[in-house]
Amino acid sequence: MKMKEIVEMSTDELLTKRRDLRQESLHLRLQQQSGQLEQPSRLRLLRRDVARIETVLSQRPKQGAQK
Repeated sequence: MKMKEIVEMSTDELLTKRRDLRQESLHLRLQQQSGQLEQPSRLRLLRRDVARIETVLSQRPKQGAQK
């Protein structure tokens, strides 16, 4: 997911997306532990997407206070 896409999403959409990505990450980690994970790189991408979303969510209140 690109940063531009994330910035354009509303706060509610971001919270929902973050929850969904964390849920998917949990399932992939369980697959990894059982040896059934086919794409280990997907875990890394999910972790980065969650970090991007959390960055945008944390910056939004700060941007509102500056305006």
